[in-house]
Amino acid sequence: MHRILIATGLAMLTIGSAWAQSSERDVRLVLQITVDQLRADLIDRYASGFGEGGFKRLLDNGTFYVDAHHRHANTETVVGHTTLATGTDPAVHGMVANVWLDRASGSLIYNVEDADYPLLGEGGGVDAKSEIDPTQKLATTQGRSPRAIQSTTISDAISLSLGPEAKVFGVSVKDRGAITMAGHSGKAFWFSKSGGRMVTSSFYMKDYPEWVEAWNAKGVPASYANKSWELLAEPSTYLFGNADDMAWEVDFPGFGRTFPHPYGPADGKYFTTLLTLAPAGDEIILDFAKTLISAEKIGADEVTDYLSISFSSTDYVGHFFGPSSLESEDNLHRLDRTLADLLAYVDKTVGLDRTLIVLSADHGASEVPGYLNSLGIGGSYFKFDDVDKSEAIAALKKEFGVSKELVDKFFQPYLYLNRETIAQRNLDIAKVSRRVAEELSKFPGVAFAVSSHDLRAGAVARTPVTEAVLANFHEDRSGDIYIVFEPHWFVADFDGKSVAGSHGSPWPYDSHVPVIWMGPDIERGRVERRVATVDVAPTIAAYLRVRPPSGSRGRVMEEVTTSADD
Repeated sequence: MHRILIATGLAMLTIGSAWAQSSERDVRLVLQITVDQLRADLIDRYASGFGEGGFKRLLDNGTFYVDAHHRHANTETVVGHTTLATGTDPAVHGMVANVWLDRASGSLIYNVEDADYPLLGEGGGVDAKSEIDPTQKLATTQGRSPRAIQSTTISDAISLSLGPEAKVFGVSVKDRGAITMAGHSGKAFWFSKSGGRMVTSSFYMKDYPEWVEAWNAKGVPASYANKSWELLAEPSTYLFGNADDMAWEVDFPGFGRTFPHPYGPADGKYFTTLLTLAPAGDEIILDFAKTLISAEKIGADEVTDYLSISFSSTDYVGHFFGPSSLESEDNLHRLDRTLADLLAYVDKTVGLDRTLIVLSADHGASEVPGYLNSLGIGGSYFKFDDVDKSEAIAALKKEFGVSKELVDKFFQPYLYLNRETIAQRNLDIAKVSRRVAEELSKFPGVAFAVSSHDLRAGAVARTPVTEAVLANFHEDRSGDIYIVFEPHWFVADFDGKSVAGSHGSPWPYDSHVPVIWMGPDIERGRVERRVATVDVAPTIAAYLRVRPPSGSRGRVMEEVTTSADD
């Protein structure tokens, strides 16, 4: 079957439904699965503990792109999710970081906060219990929406092309994991640690559907009270079975560094936080997603629906224990069971022969410096207190005749200068930022620092690193100086909380993610050709024969669409 190209969006909108109905493939559902902090190599590394129905089912029946990478520099959660959703770089979609500084107000902005759209009901909002997600605590409002995303998403494209009968949903523990994928036209639900409930905002609806209220009343999170995260199998069967108590792991109060990890009582101070620091978080999201599929009749008619499920536990476990740990290994084994349950349910309710599935990740993961050091490999933590107190910054202040602070703040990955001080001295901001970047580049652990003024002027050498930084550059939201740390160096302190492992660099361990496709007419195989995550959204669009997202810059993955058209 040959694809017919329609030149105008209006024509695409007019015949989108007819195209979907006349296709030889009866695709009732697009299921986009995103695993937070899943570095691509971990699938093969921990495969011996997988069953037959999860990852192996996808690999045995689908196409695995083994060399897929994010091409932006700041490999963080909201950046990666939005890139997968829009098919474009943060330079275009605008979500350059989990948090950025709004120069007009002088306040840090949490990516999906929106005061115009408060959360519905009780138990949501600024998450005071979000002890393992301090970026969320920086939000100054309870409101949430996707309005900061400056491109349409693949879910929006499906709505635009197929009309209002196409149902679109995004679900995650993290608000930013659900909202980015549901786009502007869908509905998003996420887990409130403060209330132990699945919540949404008034951007999406005026009242909760009865099935959501019933699910919350059922108390799925509370069912984990006084239970523990225990190993699935004997320690001797694990690659890291002898590494259950490592000095570099985070000893979170009441959770500990060794198995079993107790959740504590339902009214415990950190109970809901601990659920998300374990496979329980993914299991809760799966239960909610299954209820959503049934209640909303997802995939029940001939119009293609879209459901995004973002699983977050891998990220939290990676931050606290590192990807090379017994906890991470067991968590992926349990995620494999969760995926098997999801696929079996979709097969029963929709039919996998009528479902297009794509699984990827928002970013990879760094190894913990302590683990690397034990193997003779370098790596360390970078402390910005050392920058503020350094002789280099003191010399710069003297050079520019500045007595007040020259550096305002740092928040991954941007350093922000004190513009008020610079203006008072009538200094050239471009010159100051360039000089600060030059001095920062000399610090141990800093590989590269570049000012936004030089990026804007094109005054940088074109290298793989600068290309990644440019893909992250946004005129209104990027800070004054972008900092790239040396491989295996990162800032471990987040709002006073220390982590063991992290992510956020352009290095391969952070950019390398899986992309696995399974669906009607998609052949089994492993593709070693390098691809980019911006290719995912346009490939979904090409497969469905709908318009791509408005900012899409990726290329169609021909192995997926060619086999589908044969």
